Amino acid sequence: MISTILPARPKKRLFLGLLLVTEFLMALMLYGAWKISYLGLENIFEYLPAIFGAFLIFISTFSFGALCNMVLAVKGLPTLKLFHRYSFAIIKFLFPVAVRIGKIFGIKRRQLEGSFIAVSNLIFMKSKIKVPAKKLLVLAPHCLQLAGCPHKITRDPNNCKRCGGCNIGDLMKLSDELGFVFFVATGGTLARQVVIKNRPQAVLAIACERDLMSGIQDVFPLPAVGVLNIRPNGPCYNTRVDIDEVKRTLSQIIEN
Repeated sequence: MISTILPARPKKRLFLGLLLVTEFLMALMLYGAWKISYLGLENIFEYLPAIFGAFLIFISTFSFGALCNMVLAVKGLPTLKLFHRYSFAIIKFLFPVAVRIGKIFGIKRRQLEGSFIAVSNLIFMKSKIKVPAKKLLVLAPHCLQLAGCPHKITRDPNNCKRCGGCNIGDLMKLSDELGFVFFVATGGTLARQVVIKNRPQAVLAIACERDLMSGIQDVFPLPAVGVLNIRPNGPCYNTRVDIDEVKRTLSQIIEN
């Protein structure tokens, strides 16, 4: 019997807190760049420093607004849809810096990625996105299948014999019952191809922190929600997923 001990819930405040610190430091760097270039810009055109400064202020204010919008979502307060569209672009830019800052405080990259997924899922649910089952794509990693299983289900999950040895059979059963599209992918490239081919209205992805974070950003603006897999044997080998959590997530996405 494979252990299915559930991982600790990621803390949303961890990701948002580090991003806000990163945003503050980036704003200081932009100010420094403006200050250093002031005389050179003034020699080119009298009003160029003011124009360049206004542009930098706009960028800093807008990105800070997008981060504050995520904080409001976490607090359960009303958010501005204007910022939803640009949130992931800002995160993609700031996240590498946030990882380096996190290392100073002993915060691991995986912790930050898990925190990001928790925030992203919350924003997804707050948006109250509902889609028909046939327009929902559920993506699972190939490592959910037992490594020694002779029935390979990558590209065609219907090859699964539903023996109960892994969670693929459970997900196939849910697909039959609810009617969503189910696919098992070997990596991000194949997953993106499946999204393009099926043109879903929403995606539910099961994966590790790193793959979920990159996948959610890759498919944007297509709404996506993530469910972390369980790794009792380490990464990418005989992983599991909490089927009850998958069911709860599906019930919040699929139209009745």
